[in-house]
Order: sequence, then structure tokens, then C-alpha cells
Amino acid sequence: MNTAEQTCQGFLDALASKAPVPGGGGASALVGALGAALCTMVGNYTVGKKKYADVEEDVKALMAKAEDIRARLLALVDADAEAFEPLSKAYAIPKDDPSREAVMEKCLQDAAATPMAILRLSCEAIDLHREMLDKGSVIMLSDVGTGVIFCQSTLYGAALNVRVNTKSMADRAFAQAMDAEVDALVEKYSVIARQVYDAVMGRFV
Repeated sequence: MNTAEQTCQGFLDALASKAPVPGGGGASALVGALGAALCTMVGNYTVGKKKYADVEEDVKALMAKAEDIRARLLALVDADAEAFEPLSKAYAIPKDDPSREAVMEKCLQDAAATPMAILRLSCEAIDLHREMLDKGSVIMLSDVGTGVIFCQSTLYGAALNVRVNTKSMADRAFAQAMDAEVDALVEKYSVIARQVYDAVMGRFV
């Protein structure tokens, strides 16, 4: 599956079907890519305007970072599907097969790694929106707010998709370390995203 070559309708049809992929992890990555694209959109309405000349270079840097994140998140839509396929096959290995535990453990760790990457990128994107709130064009405030909430949704969705895999891992030290990172990032960045959203909403009151 190449998400970049699919239509929106095609992706949504696949997501809604009984096919195991794409699923919540891939959908989270795509939503995050949309959030990053909105950050770039705000920048495009800001650069070149005399009113924002003093922050233009900062905004251009934010846009470059947002485009990098967008591309990486889009690639992770497919990576998430690719990581899940071996895991789905591993569950079918007979429980009395001596290789089952080792295969399952590797597949679980691989399957958790992709949403972990998605989660980290969502945090980076939230930081970009926080800065764009102060430097972007005021006529695009609603897009900053929309973008940051998309990224917050990605944060939560990715966290769930890490946790569903760490729960079944035999290596509890590895699982707990990953869970601790997830919890810390969710706690920190859910607050930041909400602060940005509330700041945007407050300007419309």
C-alpha cells in the first residue's frame, strides 16, 4: 500500500473495511500529516507580508520543519501497516511452537516502534504550532488551532497504539521504559496543545 498514491476515498474505504491495515496507527499518522500541513499553510500566508518581515526567517524555518514532519508522518502510514502484518501472522503461530515467544516479542517491539515514532513527531509538530501561534498571520489563527488539535489527536492515537503492543511484551523492562516515555510525552504535549488551542479560541471571544 502506498498512501501517497491513494485518493482520500481509497484510503477511507480501506480504513473502513475489515482489512487489518490501515488501522488506528496509520490513521493517526495521516491526521498528524494534515496537522503539519496546516502549519505550513499558515506560514505561506505569512511570508512576504511586510507586517511579519521581522519574523519571516523564523516562519520559513518553521515551514521547513513542518514539511519534513509531514513527509515523515505520511511515510509512517505505510510503515505502520508493514509493521503490523508480521505481528498478525505471529498470532497464528501455534502456542506449542518453541519459536513463538521470540517471534512474537520481536513483532510486538517492531509494531510498537512505528507509533512511537508517530508520537514523537506529533510532539515536534505541536511545538511548531505553538511558535506559529505567535509568529504566523493573525488571519490564519483558526488554522493554527485546527492544526494543533489534529496533532494532539495524533499524540493520543499513537500512544494507544504503542500501549496495545507493550501490554503483551514479555520483556517488561523494555515495555515499561517505552510506556514511561509515552506517558511523559502525552502529559507534556497534551497540555501544550490545549494551551495553543485555548489561546486561539480566546482571541475569538
